[in-house]
Amino acid sequence: MSLLTLLPFIVLIGAMFLMTRSAKKKQQQAVDMRNQMQPGSGVRTIGGIYATVKEVNEDTVLVDAGPGVELLFAKNAIGAVLSDDEYNRVVHGVEHDLKSDADIVPDDASSLTETDDSSADADDKPVDLGKKDAADEPAGDDAPADDTPAAETKTDAEAKTDAEPKKTDGDSEAK
Repeated sequence: MSLLTLLPFIVLIGAMFLMTRSAKKKQQQAVDMRNQMQPGSGVRTIGGIYATVKEVNEDTVLVDAGPGVELLFAKNAIGAVLSDDEYNRVVHGVEHDLKSDADIVPDDASSLTETDDSSADADDKPVDLGKKDAADEPAGDDAPADDTPAAETKTDAEAKTDAEPKKTDGDSEAK
């Protein structure tokens, strides 16, 4: 057999070796991380529970998930050992103030709607944003200029419905 025939097999075996090596490396890092747990460390389980380690045994970990709530997990169920800052940020909502000089965004829109006093005095009357029909408006200013009777004039709503094509059931005309 020539080397050219064996080349695909060699490449395949090399790729499998590299993949298993990286998987073993990740697995070893996870074992080291779990072995570094100490009482008082903040952890996140693979189920998403954040808790504080109370006791570490050979195969199990006793954690405190809240006042009076102690849970016993297998060591393999610990997904991550968190730093104190990260644990406090997630569990207690305590942010580390790195941007103390940055602008603070308000919780409400009050700062966006504030106006100066000169424009506020001129527009004290509330604005009506509701849509009015022609039938609701008084007939004094909006009456037609010519002498056509009121019954012959169409309101905007009637004209709009007349302009729209009629919707029919497609089966009734096909029969």
